[in-house]
Amino acid sequence: MIIIVFFITHWYISLFFQSFFHHRYAAHHQFSMSRRWEKFFFISSFISQGSSYISPYAYGIMHRLHHIHTDTENDPHSPANHPRFWRMMIETRNSYFNIYSGKIQAEEKFKKDLPQWKAFDAFAHNWITRMGWMIFYTLFYLRFATGWWQFIFLPLTIIMGTLQGAVVNWWAHKFGYVNYSVKNTSKNIIPVDLFFWGESYHNNHHHNPGRPNNAHRWFEFDPGYLVLRLMHKTKIIRLNNYTV
Repeated sequence: MIIIVFFITHWYISLFFQSFFHHRYAAHHQFSMSRRWEKFFFISSFISQGSSYISPYAYGIMHRLHHIHTDTENDPHSPANHPRFWRMMIETRNSYFNIYSGKIQAEEKFKKDLPQWKAFDAFAHNWITRMGWMIFYTLFYLRFATGWWQFIFLPLTIIMGTLQGAVVNWWAHKFGYVNYSVKNTSKNIIPVDLFFWGESYHNNHHHNPGRPNNAHRWFEFDPGYLVLRLMHKTKIIRLNNYTV
C-alpha cells in the first residue's frame, strides 16, 4: 500500500512542477515571478522529478521548437515522426539531451526569457546525482514493497518525468476530441482532466499557447489553473492574463 501511495503522490507532484514550472512558466511565460521564487521552483522541480530531472532552460527551448514545428520532421516530440510510444519517448529524450549539451543550436528567439541556473543544473543534471536518486528509490522499494509485483513501478518511478511527457505528447496527438481546427494533430485527451493537471487539453493549448487556463469549454476542468490563481492571489506569481 505504501508503494502505491508513493507512486501516485510522486506522479502528481512531479507532473505539477513539470506543468507549472517547465511548461507554463519556462516555455510559455504565462506568468512572472521573482528570482527568489524561481530558484525555489528549480529546487522543488529537482526534488519532485528526482532521477528524471530536466533543465527548465533546455526543456523550454525544446517545447518552443515543438510548437513551431508541430508534426513536421523538425518536431522534437511527435507521433507523426515516431508512431511507437517507447520510440518517441527515447527520441524525445535524445532531442532534449542534444539541446542541453549544445549539439542542437537553437535560434536566439527560442531562448528569450527562459529561466537559467547553470550552477544548479551542473549539480542536478548529471549521472552521479541521477544514480543517487535511483539508489534511493530502489532502497525505498526494498524497504516498503509488500509484493514482487510492486517492483514493476520502480522503473516507472526512475523515468517519471520522461514518462509523463511522453504520455501527454503521444496520447494527445493520437486520441481524443478536437475543439479547434489547427494545423496539427493535437487533441484533448479527456473531457475532465483529473490526471494531468490540465495538460491533457492539448488541442486547446495549441490553439492558444499563452492562455493560462487550458480548459475552454464548460465541462472541461484545469486544476493547474486553479493553483495558478491561488499563487497569483498570494503573490507568489503574477499571471500575465489573469482574466481568462
